[in-house]
Amino acid sequence: MRKILTALGLMSGTSGDGVDASIIKSNGNTESNDKNVVELIKDKYFEYDKKIVKKIHNLRDKINFLNDLEVYKKEIKEIEREITIFHAKVSKEMINSVNVDLIGFHGHTVYHNPKEKISKQIGDAKLLSQLTNKSIVYNFREKDIKYGGEGAPLACIYHCAIAQQEDIKLPVVFMNIGGISNITWFHYTGDYYGGRDIGPGNYLIDKWIRENSNLNYDEEGKIAKTGKVNKLILEQVYEHRNQIFENRSIVDTQRSLDIKNYDIGFVRGLSLEDGAATLTEYTTDLLCDYLISNVFNSDLPNHLVSKLVLTGGGRKNKFLVYKMKEKLGNCCQIFMIDDYGYDGDFVESQAFAFLAIRSFNKLPTSFPEFTGCDKEIIGGELIKI
Repeated sequence: MRKILTALGLMSGTSGDGVDASIIKSNGNTESNDKNVVELIKDKYFEYDKKIVKKIHNLRDKINFLNDLEVYKKEIKEIEREITIFHAKVSKEMINSVNVDLIGFHGHTVYHNPKEKISKQIGDAKLLSQLTNKSIVYNFREKDIKYGGEGAPLACIYHCAIAQQEDIKLPVVFMNIGGISNITWFHYTGDYYGGRDIGPGNYLIDKWIRENSNLNYDEEGKIAKTGKVNKLILEQVYEHRNQIFENRSIVDTQRSLDIKNYDIGFVRGLSLEDGAATLTEYTTDLLCDYLISNVFNSDLPNHLVSKLVLTGGGRKNKFLVYKMKEKLGNCCQIFMIDDYGYDGDFVESQAFAFLAIRSFNKLPTSFPEFTGCDKEIIGGELIKI
């Protein structure tokens, strides 16, 4: 019998604009037939002040190679302390009225390169434990990489829990549209499943908006909707990509992706609206091309003609979702995770609370089907109070 625990999950995502915090209760067990896998208790978003946001994005822009982690070590330490103190304040507010057994602390990713066998998140777990007087589970990705995995995606097992909890009819594909987009899919029996990153999500569009306006993102895709897609530029991008990769994309060579795998340079010089429209089209093309070719392809022996459940901030970009529906056509029905009673803004923070519980209860957090690791791995390190 696995111990039922109450955990706080903290997630600072690619957008770098704040911390998603969620408290759940669970024993972390998806291996039984129990439908009561997760109890949702509390979700809240905490916005960084503008100075922290600027520091995070400036740091990420500087770190392009592994040795940059050493070059900018002092700056990394300063920002790490700053965001850890912020996470501590978040934690204290969240647990003021709810007692939790432990905290799942993701930190903020500043460098991710599976080929170099590294995924670096900043955040001082020991300091967070001292400031909150709580046990902390952190460093979820290192052991996965050590055992042949790519360190991502990790939320897939929580998507399993949601499917089990809500008794969602299979087959189903969960798609998280964050900075990077990833999917978790289940075949008819539930015995055949998998997951991986499949392309950009909000990152390219957000970066363009931040660099060319005083906004942080394109709310509901309204800016892109008023722009015109530059098809000539996109044709050149696709032709160049095919020449470099011999008709193979980066998702053919690795399971996990990073924002550094993508760049907005090809739209520089366009108006704000046309750049947003072109990047939205580009993002949609990459995502839908993968889904059509590898998931909803009727020529594949295990193809899925199914439902696609969207989660993450990108699900609120109405124009992006409209373009996806247009390109996917009759391949699948598109639903929102919110239709099942889960706030799609907090699935990732809930996931890291769930992963913390699984780690504490000695249950695997990484799986070959999701990250490509050699075997099921119990990831995360524990600082116990």
